[in-house]
Parts: sequence; C-alpha cells; structure tokens
Amino acid sequence: MARFIQIGDTIDYTPAAAVTSGSVVVQGSLVGIVVRDTAANALGALRVSGIHEFPKASGQAIAAGAAVHWDATAGRATTTTTNNAFIGKAVKAAATGDADVWVRLSQ
Repeated sequence: MARFIQIGDTIDYTPAAAVTSGSVVVQGSLVGIVVRDTAANALGALRVSGIHEFPKASGQAIAAGAAVHWDATAGRATTTTTNNAFIGKAVKAAATGDADVWVRLSQ
C-alpha cells in the first residue's frame, strides 16, 4: 500500500552548502532546480517538474524533442550522455549560437 506524501512538483532538499535560486542539483539520477536561496543545512526545495531554461553547451545545436543532459562540471545542458545526468527533453530547438535551451524536466 502507498501513502500520499505531496504533489511532487517540488521536493524537500537540505543542502550541505548554501545554494542559490536556479542552481541545478543532481542527486543520483534525480535532477532538480533550487526554488529559493537556501542556507547550508536548512530545509529548502527543488523543483522537479516544468519547463526550465538552462545554459547550453556552446557550439551545440539541440533539436526540439532531443534528450538533454546536465554536465555538472561545465554547468551546461548538452546532448552528450557520458558522465552527465538526464534532465529531460528540449521543448524548443536551440541553434549552435544560442546561449540557452528550454527543457521539460523528466525524472
């Protein structure tokens, strides 16, 4: 039997170090966006649904519908899968010269 906990658009998150609103957090295969600035060891929240604008890897085109991953080292969205966490699908094409890509989070 399952018990309802919360709707799930956001989840509780307690960071070990302070985080700022809009930061991307990867926990295993779960990726979320920090909802508001949160101090270290304080209860905050991660948004795990919706469409978000991510900075994109330079020189890379991303087609609408393409699988998008988060390169935590570079702090950029990419179509490269190796060592990067899946964040969702692009909802709008991004050209090589575009700085950002719109992604619908999928967990």
